[in-house]
Amino acid sequence: MSMATLKETLFKKIQEHRPRTTRLVKEFGDVKIGEVNISQAIGGARGVKCLVTDISYLDPMEGIRFRGKTIPETFDALPKVPGSEYPYVEGFWYMLMTGDVPTMEQTQEVVEDWKQRARVPQYVFDLLRALPRDSHPMTMFSAAIVSMQRESIFAQKYAEGMSKMDYWDPMFEDCSNLMARLPEIAAYIYRMKYKGDAPIAPDPNLDMGGNFAHMMGVAKPYDDVARMYFILHSDHESGNVSAHATHLVASALSDAYYSLSAGINGLAGPLHGLANQEVLGWTQDFMAKLGGKVPTEDELKKALWDTLNSGQVIPGYGHAVLRKTDPRYTSQMEFCEKHLPDYPLFKLVNMIYKVAPDVLMEHGKAKNPWPNVDAQSGVIQWYYGVTEYDFYTVLFGVGRALGVLANITWDRALGYAIERPKSVTTAMLEEAAGIKEKAASN
Repeated sequence: MSMATLKETLFKKIQEHRPRTTRLVKEFGDVKIGEVNISQAIGGARGVKCLVTDISYLDPMEGIRFRGKTIPETFDALPKVPGSEYPYVEGFWYMLMTGDVPTMEQTQEVVEDWKQRARVPQYVFDLLRALPRDSHPMTMFSAAIVSMQRESIFAQKYAEGMSKMDYWDPMFEDCSNLMARLPEIAAYIYRMKYKGDAPIAPDPNLDMGGNFAHMMGVAKPYDDVARMYFILHSDHESGNVSAHATHLVASALSDAYYSLSAGINGLAGPLHGLANQEVLGWTQDFMAKLGGKVPTEDELKKALWDTLNSGQVIPGYGHAVLRKTDPRYTSQMEFCEKHLPDYPLFKLVNMIYKVAPDVLMEHGKAKNPWPNVDAQSGVIQWYYGVTEYDFYTVLFGVGRALGVLANITWDRALGYAIERPKSVTTAMLEEAAGIKEKAASN
């Protein structure tokens, strides 16, 4: 007997979940789960509990949990690519969508499904070639995604008229088509811009991670780097800019192409996805200042203090939510310890990891003196020859798509409303704070 497909399993999960959401709104809609203060209103809604997602949860101490599983549990549970230490990205997609760990058979079904969906329309390549060659790769990536909006099954079905209960179905189709095509689009941008305009055709025999490494033109174990990287960067609950922007745009019933393009635009910002290239540049400059060699711990400690005392930060350290070492950092560190233990840049990063937290704690300004995912990810890319900083955020974007697209499929399944927070004026805040009399009405 054939196993239920991903889509059948997802539909069953949606039907089971819908009454939970309906009941919460109907019976418990007035239950308070938090209060908002002035600093949250002015400070970017930090920590305000007003989004719902079951795809992932960011615990301040444990880090990210994907469908309830920590990163090590996720890597252990999922079916591995034969001859590889890492799981199929396709199996991870199944888990993000359904909350179930797929069997190898169910994973292979997704692998085959994505191969059927993977053909990128020729006009996407024509569009990319028409852009100025010095356009940022994230501009190219976002433009390629939104250009495919004409392919949207959701937009077509919505125009024809369909039941709200069925919105998830064409959204799932759009999201699956996007996931299948993003690796080739990303690799094409890389080869066109940085490798003498010599794209490499996809290999239909490979899984998503293996095929991406092949199309990038980077030898093993870069296929494992891709699998690890895409899973680690896939989702970080709903409040980060790329996830929230995707959710926000989709809440207007914009389709997955419009929504993901918006999320990618948010990811391009220096305070979000661009951070990994900033960290690598800083680490390389830091090493150059130290004479190009790995310093002693004492030399490093002095150099870090000099950095802080000059008013600069140590990039890659600290996180909005996490209060200990980012498990995504640890996963990448373990990969480096196995595959590039003697690489000077990794040795420096590892030594910063040993020394910086104590320096930052003594310095006293960092709420969280531990490294985040960005402290390590650029070093791995550099080691394997992907030395083009500007491209790193595109890699992040391919991974992040997994989480945000799973999320918007569930947004439509559960009929989440258009997002529309209420704004107040500065005068209203001053009045609430008791520092200004209520303005006389005219």
